[in-house]
Amino acid sequence: MSASDPLGDIVIDKRSPVPLYHQLATGIEAAIRGGQLPVGAYLTNEIEIASHFGLSRPTVRQAIGELVNAGLVTRQRGVGTRVVNPSITRPIALTSLFDDLQQGGQAPVTEVVKLRLVTAPADLRDQFDTAKVWELERVRSTADGPLAWMHNWVTGDKALTVDGLTHDGLYAQLRAQGVALDTAVQRVGAENASRAVARYLDVRSGAALVTLHRQTYGVDGALIEIGDHKYRADRYFIESTIRAE
Repeated sequence: MSASDPLGDIVIDKRSPVPLYHQLATGIEAAIRGGQLPVGAYLTNEIEIASHFGLSRPTVRQAIGELVNAGLVTRQRGVGTRVVNPSITRPIALTSLFDDLQQGGQAPVTEVVKLRLVTAPADLRDQFDTAKVWELERVRSTADGPLAWMHNWVTGDKALTVDGLTHDGLYAQLRAQGVALDTAVQRVGAENASRAVARYLDVRSGAALVTLHRQTYGVDGALIEIGDHKYRADRYFIESTIRAE
């Protein structure tokens, strides 16, 4: 490897209790997130990486496997290991995507496509306690491009603004007004992108999307919001922990 190689700054400490493969994976991840290894770049082959760091090929292979599982690279036989757009892994919790991205070190950017106060549609009138509801559409992006298209209905007795939704998450806006969010019922699915949504998410029409339908309730049991969100399937995962009984 040359001095200008993006992996040249990685230091492997063989006396450290941290597994060698994880040290290597962490170093490569830092190079990816720091831009030294841009999207589309190919990693040096396993033999050269192993020789440079004095590691075994299985150790290098395990490190690359960790990066594959994190959605940072793809590995294809006969082609090599290529850097891809980092994926977003989201835990199952009553949080907003805006908050999850911030906590994950991302810098969320929101485009408010629509925000209007309307009479609740007929199929929603029995669910909300208010006759008026907010309808909003947003596109949430990161430095790597568009990630989610979000359509929400929100109880109309709250104050929402384009500026507020541009610079903060919906849940933060509601909590700032004293709304105590309590529970949510959500359903995760998949669908193919329509032409309209594909344009917002910068994918081809018909591309695979992860979908999430959520109904969120306050501590008094009143419905606060209904959300229908669509995420790029190549960049978004939902993570849960399952425990044995």
